[in-house]
Amino acid sequence: MSPVLLGIVVYVAAQLAVGIVVTRRIRNESDYLLAGRSIGFGLGTFTVFATWFGAETCIGAAGAIYENGLSGGSADPFGYAVCLFLMALLFAVPLWRRGLTTLADLFHSRYSPGVERAVVLMLAPTSVMWGGAQIRALGQVLAASSALEVDIAITVAAAVVIAYTVYGGMLADVMTDLMQGIALIIGLGLLFYAVAQAGGGLQASLASIEPQRLRLFGGPDMPWLDVAENWAIPICGSVFAQELVARILASRSPETARAACLAGGCLYLAVGLIPVFIGLVGIRLMPGLDEAEQLLPQLALKHLPAFSYVLFAGAIISAILSTVDGALLAAAALVSHNLIVPLRPTMDDAGKVRTARAMVFVFGLVAYGLALGSDGVHTLVEEASAFGSAGVFTVALFALYTRRVGDRYSAYAALAAGMGAWLVGHFWLDLSHPYLISLGAALGGYLLTAAAEARLWPAESR
Repeated sequence: MSPVLLGIVVYVAAQLAVGIVVTRRIRNESDYLLAGRSIGFGLGTFTVFATWFGAETCIGAAGAIYENGLSGGSADPFGYAVCLFLMALLFAVPLWRRGLTTLADLFHSRYSPGVERAVVLMLAPTSVMWGGAQIRALGQVLAASSALEVDIAITVAAAVVIAYTVYGGMLADVMTDLMQGIALIIGLGLLFYAVAQAGGGLQASLASIEPQRLRLFGGPDMPWLDVAENWAIPICGSVFAQELVARILASRSPETARAACLAGGCLYLAVGLIPVFIGLVGIRLMPGLDEAEQLLPQLALKHLPAFSYVLFAGAIISAILSTVDGALLAAAALVSHNLIVPLRPTMDDAGKVRTARAMVFVFGLVAYGLALGSDGVHTLVEEASAFGSAGVFTVALFALYTRRVGDRYSAYAALAAGMGAWLVGHFWLDLSHPYLISLGAALGGYLLTAAAEARLWPAESR
């Protein structure tokens, strides 16, 4: 075993040990899924940052910008940073004050148990796809650090991730996120310095970037609908992701939830500019890469000494582990809390925790299959953000900010129209703007059905 791979193994083992030790404090479902609703500002900031800053921000975004210039980062880090700011400013406080355990609880209280279950069936696959993207990225890092083939590395990565997540829960995730976030900043900082020096210094590196690669919105020739599509997916598609909502609900107060999410978004954007820089200058330092997603680990291997590379690789791996933990835990929370536990109302706290852990294991295996079969991290993350999210976004907005506009049938119509429009537009008709169409279909379905509901069943009769 090489010294670099040995260092990575030791680092991952330490993360697993921390997760196992912290699980001794888990007594009930709230502890496992929401860390006992006790997260303060500092831990909240780093758990938002570390959970959101995963494979797509490091491996995927650097590769996309390497291939397409700055417009390749419209999702990461820029679009997802806007998503965090919107959550902090508009949604964090009203979500926290409702006393929810999962986002699906909102649809139960505002619409009906049937709408709650429908939303779970849309949100859980999104989280699993997100987890699959992280597992694939972890496999990429391991493959670049050793002689392992990518598929074998993905298998090893999946085994580690599933074990870590089953044991950890939200409490372990939050407790390790501070350490992981600091390690991530140090690791990317080391690579930033090394890449800048390899390019002749920061000023020379920046000056070497071709002007056409600095167009965030794709240049004057890109249709505005294409730009809107690229930005709508990360913003509207992720603002109500269970992974993020869980951090809000786990905060100790609504003010803490808002402040931590805002600070976490600022930190996310600041650190996310490092992969942006590397993607822009990497085309000159390492031209002709067959697999663009290997840019970050390959540059680190080439320009960092062994000890610094261990720090870098360990930081990337810890960030990915934290994101996977959140993704698989989100899917498990939705299915166990909102689908399984209601079928057994007498289940005790220990049974609820066991059920959630079992779901983490099952979804970990599904995510592993997606990681093996996907074309890349960036593609898998975009599909995860778009899958079913248009209807969820629309229905959640009305649930949070209206009381008399629409009922359960309006919610069903929005969910079905949004999902159907995206599936048909994306997979069947191969339309240019399937997500924008799905947003319009969801909104139209909700409002038209709400108007019909108002005429057929006046408010006092409902």
